[in-house]
Amino acid sequence: MFDVFKNRLEITGTLTTVTALHIGVGRSTEPIGSDLPVLKDALGRPLIPGSSLKGAMRSRLESFLRGINPELARDPGELTSSEQFQIINQIKNDYKGDDAALTQKLIEATDWVSQVFGSPWLAGKVQIRDLPVVPEAWFGQYQERDGVAIDRDTETAADGKLYDLQVVPASTPFRFHAVVENAEEWELGLLAIGLHQLETEQIPLGGGRSRGLGVVRLQISAIYWFDSEGDPRRLLAYLQELVAGSRQPLSPEQAAALRQDWVEALVAKLTTASQRQSVGPRR
Repeated sequence: MFDVFKNRLEITGTLTTVTALHIGVGRSTEPIGSDLPVLKDALGRPLIPGSSLKGAMRSRLESFLRGINPELARDPGELTSSEQFQIINQIKNDYKGDDAALTQKLIEATDWVSQVFGSPWLAGKVQIRDLPVVPEAWFGQYQERDGVAIDRDTETAADGKLYDLQVVPASTPFRFHAVVENAEEWELGLLAIGLHQLETEQIPLGGGRSRGLGVVRLQISAIYWFDSEGDPRRLLAYLQELVAGSRQPLSPEQAAALRQDWVEALVAKLTTASQRQSVGPRR
């Protein structure tokens, strides 16, 4: 499948922990240190994998779409089933020599969320980079929390099950950077809802969420948007801006208007899909 560059959305900002955060790497085998350490970069500083944030956002949006129509966000287990792979392989064989038709058929066989975030047979359009901690705000201040496993039968502490959990403290800022390319308006609307959920502290991350850990808040600092609108001259001008480093972010008013347009496009598509579902086949 041959890509043609159409548009690009780039978002930068800061993701700040509202409560302590634990994105772990499993139980440590070191004789000294925390039993359950957090993920760190090569310099020993905390790191949030972009895949963790992307997965949490995807899960949140899946729950919304399933409330409207379960077919819009399929069970992730179905995406890797042998039956699904047989369907995809059949499509690839049937349209082997027709790239445009193959692409269209693969999209038709893919649920809405997977069209945006990706599936085993279709690349996602959203890229969220790993989030490093803001160096100027980090002084190695990890916290340790004691824990104990509970015996379900006696409802008391189990023998020999004490452990300590390492967490990144609240108010720790991480750098956020996301890129979306060649997205339809309704897909950008879906992303806009996901970003709003992060901005309003609705998507927790990591372990211990039922105990209050992992609440984060996104603050967007800049939004860059380009749409070629099929005009080669616009694309050439954009490339010149990239090379010259003269790109300008959208104003807050422009960004708000675009986000509203994208969400309205999503609502319109959802409304049409719901109407088709309610009509159903005639007898």
